[in-house]
Amino acid sequence: MDKYAPSWQECTGRAVKLDQHDSVRSHVQQQVRSEVEQLERRIETLRLAKAPHTAIMISAYERMISQKKGFLQRWNMNNSSFY
Repeated sequence: MDKYAPSWQECTGRAVKLDQHDSVRSHVQQQVRSEVEQLERRIETLRLAKAPHTAIMISAYERMISQKKGFLQRWNMNNSSFY
């Protein structure tokens, strides 16, 4: 790419906001939901295990889930059928 060529933003005079495109929002929402589901499965597996540090791991995974759900809420990507 030519370093002196104007960027798309400079040519159009507007900033690109990817979070406003439905396809990007949908992809991000699906990805975060998938990550939450994986973490929930890990928690269930850990609850069945009697290893010494499972409580710490479960707590960390629960914090991660909370953060991911908070992200979905902040970006208005939460869906009541998911939770």
